[in-house]
Amino acid sequence: MNNYWISCIAGVGAALAIGLLTHIEASMTELALVMAPFGATTVLVFGLPSSPLAQPKNVIFGHLITALIGVVFTQFVGVTPMTLAIATGIGVSVMLLTKTTHPPAGANPMLIMLSGQGWSFLITPVLTGAIFIVLMGKAFNLVQQRLMQPD
Repeated sequence: MNNYWISCIAGVGAALAIGLLTHIEASMTELALVMAPFGATTVLVFGLPSSPLAQPKNVIFGHLITALIGVVFTQFVGVTPMTLAIATGIGVSVMLLTKTTHPPAGANPMLIMLSGQGWSFLITPVLTGAIFIVLMGKAFNLVQQRLMQPD
């Protein structure tokens, strides 16, 4: 299969994953399932599925770790230009140390701190959304592999 079809399938997968998350979110009151870094996550998960940065461990734990750092800073340290920088730096370091590097997750501390999110944000949208995107990515990866197999 040529790059054109692989790219189209990746785009459809990314659109479907974000579309389903937003549809579910819209149909359930007080449930957040979407956050901006997930757009960048879909680039890796659907477009570069074999990249180490797109692996389930990296996507899920990268988002969870950096989100936890953002919530801890929001709840216990405070939000200033300096703490935004420190939390982001800690997030990068912890992802690298734990081998869970996922670049889109680097935005989580800033997103969470600037919007004043609390502990529930770790479950929805962070954990629920990351797992959903990983599962959708695996499904689309299987479709791509099947389409690439010769008859």
